[in-house]
Amino acid sequence: MLHDALHSYLEEIESAVHALEEVYIEVYEEEILTPERVNLRIRVRFYNGCLLEMNESVIYEDSLKHLGYRYHFQGKQNQLFFRYDNTPHFRNLSTFPNHKHYPAEVVISERPSIIEVLKEAVETSSLQKTK
Repeated sequence: MLHDALHSYLEEIESAVHALEEVYIEVYEEEILTPERVNLRIRVRFYNGCLLEMNESVIYEDSLKHLGYRYHFQGKQNQLFFRYDNTPHFRNLSTFPNHKHYPAEVVISERPSIIEVLKEAVETSSLQKTK
């Protein structure tokens, strides 16, 4: 049986993703590896062509911990808007291994929550409607 904290976390994410408007959920996968570990894979296509892909591996050890994550948002022409991840490169950043990619730079960043990423993607996507 899945740990209660992981169960609650997954319910919160699923609810937030399904509450999005003007999107098509291409992929929503919860892979339960053990009662204390899950992998989450989400792919959301916005009606204006933007794409949000979110992948994370979460484990419960006294609290929820993110082993790995990647939250990638791009436009309909495949241009990067932003990507958060914790791939261990950019060792010079104070938030190593956590960082955020923009089209022309990589900056310090702690891992945002999926809820925060959803909000940022919706805001960025809505700006694309006016261009």
